[in-house]
Amino acid sequence: MEVSATTKYVRLSPTKARDLANEIKGLSVADALRITEFNARKAALQIGKTLKSAIANAENNEGLPVESLYVKNAIVDGGPVMKRYRPRARGMASPIQKKTSHITVILTDKA
Repeated sequence: MEVSATTKYVRLSPTKARDLANEIKGLSVADALRITEFNARKAALQIGKTLKSAIANAENNEGLPVESLYVKNAIVDGGPVMKRYRPRARGMASPIQKKTSHITVILTDKA
């Protein structure tokens, strides 16, 4: 059985979060939590929160034992981009893109 959790509109660039999401794919839930807990990156905090939410969904909504769960997939998609401008010399402006992400973690109990 598959259980998922999604966190939307995270103020984090998707490219900076994808490498950590790819690192936890296929791992058991305990190993994935350990990686996200001891990693110093901002993406680790957000992916860890989404992972904990997916674990709670599996435990409370589906009644699955936590020990048998592993991460089937962790997806980081791009969200809307906030566009800002920075003043430059001679009255010009340069664009700044503040990117957001949608993080989805899918857990399964099949080994």
